[in-house]
Amino acid sequence: MTDANMKQHMETRLHQQPGSTSRQAWRYAVAGLSASLVGLGLARFSYTPLIPALFAAKWFSASDVVYLGAANLAGYLAGALAARAVANRIGAVRALRAMMLLATLSFFASSAPVSFTWFFAWRFLSGLTGGIIMVLAASVILPHTSPARRGIVGGVIFAGVGLGVAASGTLVPLLLQQGLQQSWYGLGVLSAVLTLASWWNWPAETKADSVPSHQAKHHRSSPAARALLVQYGLNAVALVPHMVFIVDFVARGLGQGIAAGSRYWVLYGLGAIVGPLVTGHLGDRSGFGPALRAAFLIEAAAVLLPTVSTAPLSLIVSSVVVGGFTPGIVPLVLGRIHELVPHSTEQQRATWSHATTSFALFQAAAAYGFSWIYAQTGGDYLVLFGLGGGAVVLALAIDLALALTPREA
Repeated sequence: MTDANMKQHMETRLHQQPGSTSRQAWRYAVAGLSASLVGLGLARFSYTPLIPALFAAKWFSASDVVYLGAANLAGYLAGALAARAVANRIGAVRALRAMMLLATLSFFASSAPVSFTWFFAWRFLSGLTGGIIMVLAASVILPHTSPARRGIVGGVIFAGVGLGVAASGTLVPLLLQQGLQQSWYGLGVLSAVLTLASWWNWPAETKADSVPSHQAKHHRSSPAARALLVQYGLNAVALVPHMVFIVDFVARGLGQGIAAGSRYWVLYGLGAIVGPLVTGHLGDRSGFGPALRAAFLIEAAAVLLPTVSTAPLSLIVSSVVVGGFTPGIVPLVLGRIHELVPHSTEQQRATWSHATTSFALFQAAAAYGFSWIYAQTGGDYLVLFGLGGGAVVLALAIDLALALTPREA
């Protein structure tokens, strides 16, 4: 055996060692966490605590701020729809790096009120980066992960969303003490550091990362896979009452003030950090089908809890649990897709893209629909929690109906 062959043989043995593979998988997971923190956590959730400062600095009117918030949701939907086309054009890993750069640039571009159109465009682009990252990050990493660890690795990837929620309640107020413009700079610098740190930690490009998507169209989805898309959308509806209204419910609905409402948002964020790690581990241990069914049941109880009791303990439990499922449902749905479509990476990516689009559509519709219902009912928050709980109960009913339906031979 020549020296060159011996060297190649040793390198192959090294890469086949379980420890080496495990370290590599966690390195990929941290890159995914960085991406979800930048494109989903910071780009979306850091805007909420900046709203009062935008008012105070007279950058925009109240109606403008609402439209700017909607721009991010619209961009997220566009990103979910465009993700696979972008990946096919330039490769999934290149697309992820480009989206992290674009999100970073959006923070710096938002540091001055050039015009409403300028700000709207950058809020839209920041949402676009989140949609593309949501579709591509896990689908790039999970094929390099052993099936026994896909749940926990997926949980690590999407813990970045929870970190973004937590940062919105802690880091942003600290940055605002230096000024509004400096806050945007600070978010941009943090995003740049995360982008740089993850740059070389993505998996190498594979043929599956850039194959034409027409291959997936020849594979007909199973009824369970199609139902999962609806269930994931209904789950998005269930999250909206807490995600949008929990702070206002405590502050004004219960008359406890903004400070009290903000404390429940911090609890929501803490739950969002831990949630995907817990649900991912549960999926690995029990299987993603049973874990998803249990998640729907627990989430339904947590969303409906404020309609039964508004005692502090009830609101704490409700905020933490629903916060946990905000990103925590993601590794369960991803794992379930891998169970339903076990042999085609491209079909897995296509199904996950459709699921993300369903989530974005249902979430946007619920955000606007619940706002309208809130206005029509004279500010009845409990109706919103009831509707949210009903949505996830319906998701659970669909799952149970499928489980009881005899499968075709």
